[in-house]
Amino acid sequence: MKEITLKVPDSKLAFFMELVKQLGLKVRQEEIVIPEEHKAIVRKRIQNSKPEDLIPWEEARKQLQFKS
Repeated sequence: MKEITLKVPDSKLAFFMELVKQLGLKVRQEEIVIPEEHKAIVRKRIQNSKPEDLIPWEEARKQLQFKS
């Protein structure tokens, strides 16, 4: 059996859930919870960042090495 993760727009959720129900598929809905201490770390990093140290995503992506 395969597991698929989907992102469904809020406006289409009711329709999608009815479709899933009609097809007899299993649904597992999870709410992602981010701990406050993790949020605090990110806020601190944002606060301490300098615009001159930031680079555009396309440039950063070129610097990454992906495994093949």
